[in-house]
Amino acid sequence: MAGPLRLGVAGLGTVGSAVLRLLEQNGALVAERAGRELRVVAVSARNRQRERGVALGGLRWYDDPQALAADPEIDLVVELIGGADGPALALCQAALAAGKPVVTANKALLAHHGAELASLAERAGTTIGFEAAVAGGIPIVKTLREGLAGNRIGRVYGILNGTCNYILTTMRETGREFEVVLQEAQQLGYAEADPSFDIDGIDTAHKLSLLAALAFGCPPDFAGVYTEGIRHVSPLDIAFASEMGYRIKLLGVARLTEHGLEQRVHPSMVRFGAPISQVEGVFNAVVAEGDQVDTTLYAGRGAGGGPTASAVVADLADIARGLRLPVFGVMSARLTPHPPAPMDRHYGAYYFRLMVVDKPGVMADVAACLRDHEVSIEALIQRARNPGEPVSIVLTTHETAEAQMTGALARIGALEAVLEPPRMIRIESL
Repeated sequence: MAGPLRLGVAGLGTVGSAVLRLLEQNGALVAERAGRELRVVAVSARNRQRERGVALGGLRWYDDPQALAADPEIDLVVELIGGADGPALALCQAALAAGKPVVTANKALLAHHGAELASLAERAGTTIGFEAAVAGGIPIVKTLREGLAGNRIGRVYGILNGTCNYILTTMRETGREFEVVLQEAQQLGYAEADPSFDIDGIDTAHKLSLLAALAFGCPPDFAGVYTEGIRHVSPLDIAFASEMGYRIKLLGVARLTEHGLEQRVHPSMVRFGAPISQVEGVFNAVVAEGDQVDTTLYAGRGAGGGPTASAVVADLADIARGLRLPVFGVMSARLTPHPPAPMDRHYGAYYFRLMVVDKPGVMADVAACLRDHEVSIEALIQRARNPGEPVSIVLTTHETAEAQMTGALARIGALEAVLEPPRMIRIESL
């Protein structure tokens, strides 16, 4: 067995502490599989006094994380600080410039700077492991980069944020409002005090840009991701979806189209029969469609200390074995940018809900707006009639262009009988 791979770990939050615990508990097993010991020799974190539930005695401590990169007795840097810029970016740049591989769980960093860091790693003859940056304990990076290397990927999509999946699942099971379930998720530790990155879809968009880079051989393009969160999803929408045979999930979807690379994050209505519709609670799932394997599904815990630490250590074991793969599957010079597909060119079916005054002629006016924009109605649900009072009307459409749908809804929303902006959710064909 070769000598130990000496690790410097920057960031001792939930994931950093879990990595140290995993290596403490399963270190001998990992060493056997990796062919050498993985030994943490130094750490960096802001607070030396905080109790982390793991032994730190005998480790060198650096207040400045960049010092890990300069330490000649560290072979590899584990970046678990977080954030797209600042100390995390500076640490990774310094480590790679020094020829040291980096393992990170930082999806924001790679979504914004992935191509630049991949190029830096190649020039230094080293690599970046980021299995932990997407879908926690699900080995989807290795799957796309290695397991499906013989396939042309047609589409990759998934539930990539456990907080949103928990909220939508609980809203469906209990009928409670979004804000109530969000507070519960915060109390349980599933949502941050400021949950914006999760519930507004940004976290999912970061991850989707990395999946798209792996699937389609392009630099990560976070700016090209259409992003919409779940704040506007109501229990009423969820109930109507269930009545029509759907579940609502926050999905990230990426595929190459004739208009460019389509990357979109938004609530989606998914048929009960689709396997991904059965993924509930804090679990994540990713589906990859290859020309040779057809449809493959990967599901598991997408966050938390243990699953994310498992992914970090998987990358460490690969590097300990001497594996040095291009970060995004091909050399950075061969990453081919694709123009972002305009969202208004998206083609699909739609659900929308109206709150209207129940009076004669309302449906005729709505139908006229849809007709004028070449949108065809597939189904309609109208609750018990109370003439002159507000009533919910739900419609689903046949497939149409997004531009046609949004144009029709703008017209419908301006009708006198429509009491609030129409609520639209895309129906996903999976």
